[in-house]
Amino acid sequence: MTTAMSRDDVEIQRAVLAELRWEARVQPNEVGVSVNGGVVTLTGWVDSYAKKGAAERTAHRLRGVRAVANDIEVRLPGAAERLDPDIATAATRALEWDAFVPIENLDVTVSNGWVMLRGEVEWGYQKRAAERAVRRLAGVRGVTNLVAVRPAHRPAPAELVRDIRNALVRSLETDADEIVVRVDGDAVVLTGTVHSWLEREEAERVAWSAPGVSAVEDHITVVT
Repeated sequence: MTTAMSRDDVEIQRAVLAELRWEARVQPNEVGVSVNGGVVTLTGWVDSYAKKGAAERTAHRLRGVRAVANDIEVRLPGAAERLDPDIATAATRALEWDAFVPIENLDVTVSNGWVMLRGEVEWGYQKRAAERAVRRLAGVRGVTNLVAVRPAHRPAPAELVRDIRNALVRSLETDADEIVVRVDGDAVVLTGTVHSWLEREEAERVAWSAPGVSAVEDHITVVT
């Protein structure tokens, strides 16, 4: 890396390890960290899917991180093992209790602790909320979110691009001038550059929040 604000891979590795020690949900000796060109690879094993996600989010929020490869394995201890019917019941209840999730439109399947979500929702935030509701449940080894977003109303492409651009400008977390928004068929495509993974994530969240969006393709590049 050549810019004054960038840190080399050793510095990024040290920062990720330090942040993992600060993260109370993850034990620092559970996760190994390697860095190559700003791409962080996480290895090791944890005893819950929630911990795996927490470690990934911890790495993503640090300056200089361009991407994260999460190779952490979830190994449930005997006491945390749950039968698939129990996990399915817990997942269904969690979805029912979440006011943002239209449970009547979703199907839940569990196999060997892996939860699969199917169905249709009207908004992108509902798809995300459904996954958040089940990924922290005890006994869950992973989540596959196959929920489709089917908007009731589709604005004209130019209107959709305008609305997303305006929302990006309003957001304090993004540099809207560096982000390009276009519509390709049913998908909103994001390109351009940002200076952190958090900016990239925020831009994707903003795009998903626009009315009529059924898919988002995030090709934004993180530069440091």
